[in-house]
Amino acid sequence: MNLKNLRKQIDKIDSNILKLLNERTKIALKIKKLKAEKGLEPYTPDREKALLARLVNQNKGILKKESVVAIFREIMSAALSVEKPLRVAYLGPLATFTHLASLKKFGSSVEYVSKDNISDIFSEIEKGSSDYGVVPIENSIEGAVNHTLDMFIDSDLKICSEVMLTISHNLLSNSPLNKVRRIYSNPQVFGQCRNWLETNIHNVEFIEVSSTTKAAELASKTKYSAAIASTIASKIYNLKIVAERIEDYADNVTRFLVIGNSIPNPTGNDKSSIMFSIKDKVGALHDMLTPFKRNRINLTKIESRPSKKKAWEYYFFVDFLGHISDSNVKRALDELMKGCMFLKILGSYPISE
Repeated sequence: MNLKNLRKQIDKIDSNILKLLNERTKIALKIKKLKAEKGLEPYTPDREKALLARLVNQNKGILKKESVVAIFREIMSAALSVEKPLRVAYLGPLATFTHLASLKKFGSSVEYVSKDNISDIFSEIEKGSSDYGVVPIENSIEGAVNHTLDMFIDSDLKICSEVMLTISHNLLSNSPLNKVRRIYSNPQVFGQCRNWLETNIHNVEFIEVSSTTKAAELASKTKYSAAIASTIASKIYNLKIVAERIEDYADNVTRFLVIGNSIPNPTGNDKSSIMFSIKDKVGALHDMLTPFKRNRINLTKIESRPSKKKAWEYYFFVDFLGHISDSNVKRALDELMKGCMFLKILGSYPISE
């Protein structure tokens, strides 16, 4: 069989795929209209997870799992963009890791809105200007993003999904390494590259900025400057990669949250997040955690933050496995409610793969 015939086969298959994609999008549009009539959210993380899991299990061909997920992510993204596009706010500017996490979750066809800080992302959704927001919550090396935790104290927004993104950092500059006099980056990124910087960089000023992309922008405009940022940022701002993968640990993952106005339905493989405050007495925190042990619920994270209203008064943020509709979770939260001063459910959502 010659090349011309093989290409004809490809063309025929492509035409069939295009026809089926348009048929699928027509049905998706009908579903979107029904959701709007019933006041339901356009994006349903539980349905998304079930659909992708089913397709991965059905895949018996040569396509990799990651390729199947990426292809159908874009198909769903295109469907969400028909008529009124979905608007997603992220911590900008373009090519930040939060932007990359947003693309991983929602695909490239939705409308993205860049925001300068985490507070603005919450505000964007609360006033209805965007449907969802993507914010960083913790890094596997540097720990929690406190600004995001603090925003949940006064906000009624819910966590409806999470995204795990493997992070890789590069030193970008148009100057040789021995000529660099200042390096720009995000404070957490400096922490994630601490060992490499101490070993390889001397007599250089470290300047903290809001994002890695902002760092790349500044480095591109300032002589003898460098930035720690992504490969994509190097292309956008025309910077050379002076050193690749300078993070101290290869297993460097940042967890991002998708925030919106509702909690998705259970999938059977969910995580929940809550926050609470307790009375100041001996053993109070132990007593608050006992209901989870009694109901055989696995805690995955606990963080504390000062309330900023009274000295030595704290809010506790807890993640655990299960959905708030699960019977054992309901029992645990009922018990917890009896002993704490304040309890807020931040969300239940599918566990990120």
